[in-house]
Amino acid sequence: MYIIIVGLGGIGKTLAALAVERGDMVVVIDRDEDRCSEMLEQFDLVAITGNATTTTVLEDAGIDRAHALVATTSDDSVNLMTCWIAKRMNVGNVVSIVNQKEHAAMFSEVGVTISQNPDELVATRLYYWVESPQLQQLASLPGGTIFEFIVDENAPMIDHEIKDMKVRDYVFIAIQRRGGELIIPSGTVKFRPGDVITVFTKKDSEKECLKILNEKLKGKK
Repeated sequence: MYIIIVGLGGIGKTLAALAVERGDMVVVIDRDEDRCSEMLEQFDLVAITGNATTTTVLEDAGIDRAHALVATTSDDSVNLMTCWIAKRMNVGNVVSIVNQKEHAAMFSEVGVTISQNPDELVATRLYYWVESPQLQQLASLPGGTIFEFIVDENAPMIDHEIKDMKVRDYVFIAIQRRGGELIIPSGTVKFRPGDVITVFTKKDSEKECLKILNEKLKGKK
């Protein structure tokens, strides 16, 4: 895959490193020459110093043959303008960070796949861990969250069926059992110690969902 990454902050650098490791052809763009030089020293990629909202810079980056462009800067106006140009130049997959929630609608109108503020994502995940150490957030989606929950050894719901949970506004997607067995949950599946449960919940039901899971799948200390 030919991918253009705009912005060499922490996320841009990490994304570029991951893409190179996966064997993709990567071009990074940043206004900071030192950042670009650092990437060239560490990775097999192309680095361009310049303003990605300028069409000529994107053309130098080979946007005409890019499969994807990802905007990762901390400036929503830069990200939005870059993505708008990329869409006009027929890049098939355009993705961007959105730093401020109120700007999300503008990105959606342009047809950009968006990710919410990374600081908020990290803060949310840390809060989940503080509240429930056995919880791992996997994804935050518009209107919902997907996360994993580990069933404690002495949880009240051990050997009880899923249907006994009286599920509402959340759904069990999968259960990874000890030994590697993957189970597609049905109402008659029983919980076992160490089960890793993948759950989807609506945003407005997260608090209630976590309360129930903590009560039923977390052991007494």
